[in-house]
Amino acid sequence: MPHIAMPPELAPGTPGLFQYRPETGRHLGELAETLLRNPHSMSRGDRELIAAYVSAQNDCRFCSSAHAEISAAQISGGRALVDKVLDDLDSAPIPPKLKTLIVIAGAVTKGGHEVTDAMVDAARQAGATDTEIHDTVLIAAAFAMFNRYCDGLAAIVPDDPAAYVGMAQMIINDGYRMCATGH
Repeated sequence: MPHIAMPPELAPGTPGLFQYRPETGRHLGELAETLLRNPHSMSRGDRELIAAYVSAQNDCRFCSSAHAEISAAQISGGRALVDKVLDDLDSAPIPPKLKTLIVIAGAVTKGGHEVTDAMVDAARQAGATDTEIHDTVLIAAAFAMFNRYCDGLAAIVPDDPAAYVGMAQMIINDGYRMCATGH
């Protein structure tokens, strides 16, 4: 049960919260669009995987489920690879650069000071650019906020995993800007 009265026609999870307060939701949707979908040296699927990993570390069921599906639909290896990363990053068969960036994102979930020079050096040695390191930290920090926003208001979260597949296709097709309006 949500902590605030939410009209039943609103979407579940953070999109519903964006719709509840479109004057803030519009900006949050724009932030997600910029971080996860705008042109970038990292693929959309990889950035979504970082969002899913951070959300899983933060124990946000809605965000981890939604972003896992969005990532799975956009990366080679699909859902099996996403599940492997979420279950056991160390043995996940992903490129070293992505793995080092996810390690940095995981550190951010514990606190900004948890990111070490050694982590950043490892990412650079694996080929990460300063922009990729920057954006990984920002994705992790933003998702700490999104996760707490969703769970802190006890947003409605679908129990059926199939619901996230439809949401993923909607985001892939239409982006995050539409989350604040529902269109």
